[in-house]
Amino acid sequence: MRSRTPIATTLALIAALAAAPMVPAFAQTPMRDAPNSFRPLAQQLLPAVVSVQVSTSPAARNAQRPDAPDAPQAPPGSPFEEFFRDFLERNRPPGGPGGPGAPGRPSPQQRRGTSLGSGFVIDAAEKLVVTNNHVVEGGTEINIVLNDNTTIPAEIVGTDPRTDLALLRLKTDRQLTAVEFGNSDDAQVGDWVLAIGNPFGLASSVSAGIISARSRDIRQGLYDDFIQTDAAINRGNSGGPLFDMAGKVVGINTAIYSPSGGSIGIGFAIPSNLARGIVAQLRESGRVRRGWLGVNIQQVTDEIAESLGLKPARGALVARAQEDGPAAKGGIRNGDVILRFNNQEVREMRNLPRIVAETRVGTAAPVTVWRDGKEETLEVTIAELPAEQAEAQARGGQPSAPRSQVVELQGLGLKVGPITSEARERFSLRPDQRGVVITEVDSGGPASERDLRPGDVIVEVQQERVNTPQEVQSRIEALRRQNRASALLLVEGQQGQRFVPLRIREEGNQRRN
Repeated sequence: MRSRTPIATTLALIAALAAAPMVPAFAQTPMRDAPNSFRPLAQQLLPAVVSVQVSTSPAARNAQRPDAPDAPQAPPGSPFEEFFRDFLERNRPPGGPGGPGAPGRPSPQQRRGTSLGSGFVIDAAEKLVVTNNHVVEGGTEINIVLNDNTTIPAEIVGTDPRTDLALLRLKTDRQLTAVEFGNSDDAQVGDWVLAIGNPFGLASSVSAGIISARSRDIRQGLYDDFIQTDAAINRGNSGGPLFDMAGKVVGINTAIYSPSGGSIGIGFAIPSNLARGIVAQLRESGRVRRGWLGVNIQQVTDEIAESLGLKPARGALVARAQEDGPAAKGGIRNGDVILRFNNQEVREMRNLPRIVAETRVGTAAPVTVWRDGKEETLEVTIAELPAEQAEAQARGGQPSAPRSQVVELQGLGLKVGPITSEARERFSLRPDQRGVVITEVDSGGPASERDLRPGDVIVEVQQERVNTPQEVQSRIEALRRQNRASALLLVEGQQGQRFVPLRIREEGNQRRN
């Protein structure tokens, strides 16, 4: 017989369970409370944060970025109008023009502009201050205002417009307070951060918030990898530090998203791990030497990955390895997918330019590529990024393509033909252009969906060169016999070369076993 639990024991168990506190599943994750006050941290950090006042000529002022910090503006008649006017008069550089109506006061067209930004001291001994490039760009005179309102002249050590960073040196013997860069990789979404700066000329302003997102691409350049925060950041905060709760700089505030011009809780900061290397190079030589691979790349979509047998979709697809560039010399080819560079994963296309740029010039870097359905590791010696990269002109003297008739590619919605003298004239093709030209595109077909247009030239099909319409047709038919869903075309148009995955069988068709 089965033993039974006595009624008294059962009641005791029920009572114990009822008395036990209910713990939700999410409570298993340790949570840190917000600090009772940011005062101790703010008092520690404020002396290292400075205001940056930059005088600019009218021409340079007009050429600045639209989002560059400006002299504060207030609606006429508002309570802030008189406050801002008094503030500017009190902080006008020594020897500057007098008040309204003063003798010799320049006209508005001749008057020098004053931009306001923020910065922070990173080396008290060498008197070095970090700020944004757009804060000092075009400046004819730079003054740094410390937390105690002491004004000190400064000079530019070096700037890097690509990452919007600048390094200044103060001309003073005064003892300064410095702060250190932290590890921005440790700063995660939800962590508390503190922003200190000079919004609208209101020096030493402190705001608190959290990290809202990581690795934001705001289309400012190739090296976008911003930290997003909801800490209040406004005009004049540019160049100021974003601190973690240990008092380390994890970001440099550089941009905001705001339809109104004021903070709506979407600010962006340059990660300290990116800034640290740039600042070190500016400190050492006054300029930045970036690594250069010499490739044109594009995103690996799911369809491109499928056509290459790559799962999951990842890496950077090489649309073109520039002739005589480091990549071409190291054996990288058009159609390779770069998966790892210098032992760092390339999760998506936009990761590669930043990783390459941060690689020291002259480094022999291992590069893992996906080629012919398998991984292959090459070694590439990194060169210095040229100051100006002109598009390399294709070499002439190539044999002309054989003449043949226009061919309609069934089911793809396009016709292709040979590159003849008539085709060159009709579509304005280069004299040395090779491949097969697209002559017609049906609206609504697969080719039209991929934005293929008459005049585009098919250079490769499935990473193999094509010179005649018949070669294009035969290779697509071969892919169909292999039950491939799409063909990978290398197409050259007015915007340069790009890989295009083109659907070659209907979605409803089933793969044969």
